[in-house]
Amino acid sequence: AVEGAGRRSVMSRLFGTDGVRGVVNAFLTPELAYHLGRAAGSYFGRQKKRPVFLIGRDTRISGAMLENALAAGICSVGGDVVVAGVVPTPAVAYLVCKHGWDAGVVISASHNKFPDNGIKFFDGEGFKLPDAVEDELEELCSQSSENNLERPTGADIGRILNSRELAHEYAAFVESTVDVSLEGLTVVYDGANGAASAVGPEVFEKLGAKVIAINVDPDGVNINENAGSTHMEGLQAAVVKYGADVGIANDGDADRCLLVDEKGQALDGDQIMLLCAKQLKEQGRLKQDMIVGTVMSNIGFHKAAKEMGMKTFATAVGDRYVLEKMRADGYSIGGEQSGHVIFLDYNSTGDGLLTAVQMLALLKKSGQPLSELAKVMVKYPQLLINVHVVTKTGWDENPLIQAEITEAARELGENGRILVRPSGTEALIRVMAEGPDHEQLERICHTVAETIGREQGLVEE
Repeated sequence: AVEGAGRRSVMSRLFGTDGVRGVVNAFLTPELAYHLGRAAGSYFGRQKKRPVFLIGRDTRISGAMLENALAAGICSVGGDVVVAGVVPTPAVAYLVCKHGWDAGVVISASHNKFPDNGIKFFDGEGFKLPDAVEDELEELCSQSSENNLERPTGADIGRILNSRELAHEYAAFVESTVDVSLEGLTVVYDGANGAASAVGPEVFEKLGAKVIAINVDPDGVNINENAGSTHMEGLQAAVVKYGADVGIANDGDADRCLLVDEKGQALDGDQIMLLCAKQLKEQGRLKQDMIVGTVMSNIGFHKAAKEMGMKTFATAVGDRYVLEKMRADGYSIGGEQSGHVIFLDYNSTGDGLLTAVQMLALLKKSGQPLSELAKVMVKYPQLLINVHVVTKTGWDENPLIQAEITEAARELGENGRILVRPSGTEALIRVMAEGPDHEQLERICHTVAETIGREQGLVEE
């Protein structure tokens, strides 16, 4: 067990699908942050005597506390730290690579509510660490808590440098990725009271847009609170109220972007990827004519791509799996419905501001309203049911459940599909059906869900 790790099971893995995340002071304590800093400093110190770390964070009340603890841990084993303060997650990925630093750390729990926070690491190229390296950091973290890591003294202790201009350096990079003025566009920007609350409006204004900013007044506890890409209602209403051309929503750490058209209708990641991929293809920049989505991407996404002469590939849910596929096969663009869109020619992770700027430039060049551009695909209705169960293992070998899934797939045919998968973090199994007939989807989804609940032990919410 790792000292300061609260009530989490000794046998559970410290790192989840997106770093170390949990309720601050219940699981993610300053002691744990300190030991993670010592572990990371020791690991990256193997290749270089004084590794340099960049630390960025979002606007949560706990961010500064964890930042200081983490920096102290890194310095205690001889690493140097550059503190960027409040910056988007993709800013850390970009800046680490640009400056040739050895690693980056982001303190954020993304779209989660403010009591949570997280710590995730990037390597010197701006990519998230593989599982094997995270496992090694966990082992080093345990060694740190047992006081088994070195403690240099004198001039060998690390230094901390505060560099508050790095956010503007990242903003300038985002602005440089387009070659058109946004003058004449009215944009409503929802910063989710998060990491891009200051830098988001700066980017759009410098490119010439008129910006109406909402949810850009973080107070440490209002991050993601009825705001941003997980709560689009306020943005939709604001776009209509102000007669804006487009609404942009980021999440708490600004690695997601969703849009709202001039009629107040939301566009998801599938539509954004298709529009951007279409533009890349027209420019001869869509490598192998491929877009990488996930198993949750809409059927309409795949059909529209095929009609436009593009190919699609579906990975497991999670932007890390999308990125793995893109890096392995050299693709240009990929992402998720949730708004994680990766432009690998520009940055090494999902980038909410970069995505927004690409879409605004596309909108300006087209001369069409966003509602027209959104017709790039026909969205098939999707229905998702979460079945809370006693156990989420063994369902895929249960003959009754499998028979129900097979029958559902047969009934939906080529114009629909059913997807059943366990949650990676909760005791539940997700049942998603997709097709042109919503009533049919409801009936099929509920039938499969009832069978799963009966066989796996339904837990009433």
